[in-house]
Amino acid sequence: MIRKAVLPVAGFGTRCLPASKAIPKEMITIVDKPVIQYVVEEAVAAGITEIVLVTHSSKGAIENHFDKHFELETTLEAKGKHELLEELRNIVPDTVKIISVRQPEPLGLGHAVLCARPVVGDAPFAVLLPDVLVDGEGLPRNDLAGMVTAFEASGQAQLMVEEVPWERVEKYGIVEPEAGVPAPGESLPLAGMVEKPPRDRAPSNLAVIGRYVLPGEIFPLLAETPPGAGGEIQLTDAIEALRARSGVAAYRMQGVTYDCGHQLGYLEAILAFARRHPKYGAGFRELLDRYAGEA
Repeated sequence: MIRKAVLPVAGFGTRCLPASKAIPKEMITIVDKPVIQYVVEEAVAAGITEIVLVTHSSKGAIENHFDKHFELETTLEAKGKHELLEELRNIVPDTVKIISVRQPEPLGLGHAVLCARPVVGDAPFAVLLPDVLVDGEGLPRNDLAGMVTAFEASGQAQLMVEEVPWERVEKYGIVEPEAGVPAPGESLPLAGMVEKPPRDRAPSNLAVIGRYVLPGEIFPLLAETPPGAGGEIQLTDAIEALRARSGVAAYRMQGVTYDCGHQLGYLEAILAFARRHPKYGAGFRELLDRYAGEA
């Protein structure tokens, strides 16, 4: 069973500047919770019990968010703010461990994942990029759980993909299924991947969107992967080597993604999550109606 997830959070977040100059991009809030908390909740809902943060010395706020804050909890208890106290104490369940490891240099996503090797060991694990929120509202289980099930059934690494407009394929890593296109919630083997292809050369319009389930054998492949573009160790290079050795599959997601590393994606995420928020949703919908009337 897959119980570990790696979250690479060491990047500087240049796409989010100037908001990310003094605080980690992962700590920018969607309504009342930082982006990173939504990603951790997604992992926990899929059965993950060990979160490995691959972090940097400037990202202490992320570790502090998931740590116990004794003085604040004591103050809230003394003031009788029990509801807020429970929210703080339940940021992560007691059964879930948060572990941090450092990425000493910004040497790419592949290198960040490799930094987690001493904690993950040889076990299969998930990788979740915190720039992307995957919303599974209304689904019986989230897409990450579907990927885990597909991995356990086939033994093949899984890449979560979503359909993107053909005119935007050159912005993504695009997969080439061996045969046909997987239906939402279905996993199919891949014949290959192409990084940011022009439209006329794209094998499909299925883009990799920042969720992976990988076997432990990816680590020696990462260790042998030479630096690629920008002098960085690319996770996609190691995945391609894995595909040639034992196969890789694409899991087509059923939910909705929001790219919170981009300002408009972040604003869209706020709209989606605020409209159904149990405490603020009704008031937020009233605000939307008011401003829609003024447009």
